[in-house]
Amino acid sequence: MRNLMNKKLIGAALYTYVLALCFSAQAQEQTKVPRIGYVGPPIIDSRTMAFRQGLLDIGYIEGKNILVDYRYVGGNAEQFPVVVAELVQLKVDVLVAVPFQGILAAKQATKTIPIVMVTTQDPVATGIIESLARPKENITGLARLTRELGGKRLELLKQAAPSISKVGVLWAADDEGSTIAFKNYETAARELKLALQSLEVRGPLSTWTRF
Repeated sequence: MRNLMNKKLIGAALYTYVLALCFSAQAQEQTKVPRIGYVGPPIIDSRTMAFRQGLLDIGYIEGKNILVDYRYVGGNAEQFPVVVAELVQLKVDVLVAVPFQGILAAKQATKTIPIVMVTTQDPVATGIIESLARPKENITGLARLTRELGGKRLELLKQAAPSISKVGVLWAADDEGSTIAFKNYETAARELKLALQSLEVRGPLSTWTRF
């Protein structure tokens, strides 16, 4: 189910990308092949495969009428600014960023290249954009807001097991979006009179926990 939702997100983002690409390329010669810089999961990941299939679905064939430079940093979050800087130097027409760290690095790296984000984190709460109605700057894309789901999950848990008094939450402490989500869990837990135990994950394994 999660893979299906991610595929739908990336597929929909491609249409946003096309609009951004047209805006970026309008002053370019018609013979120039547009170039995308993609910062995301590895090629074999279902989300990246969906991205590539989405390009085909709207008529873009890699190496023929579109060029895509893929960058994947694995669990080393410090490499995001490095790979984004490489793509900026390549003068890509559009930057597509999936992980939060990649989106943040792209925002810091350029104010002119259109950035298409695909994220499940709140772009306003994390400081990526000013507001959903007026994001400003050069960022567009999709955000699947799930911040209220923490409270709903705890409510369902309480209904399923009325006698519970303590709940553990596993979250990526190195990730700003996960930090915000955990705070929402804390608020909901107080309202439900549940003790919340923080189970923090740090380091490379937490890098791709949330997109």
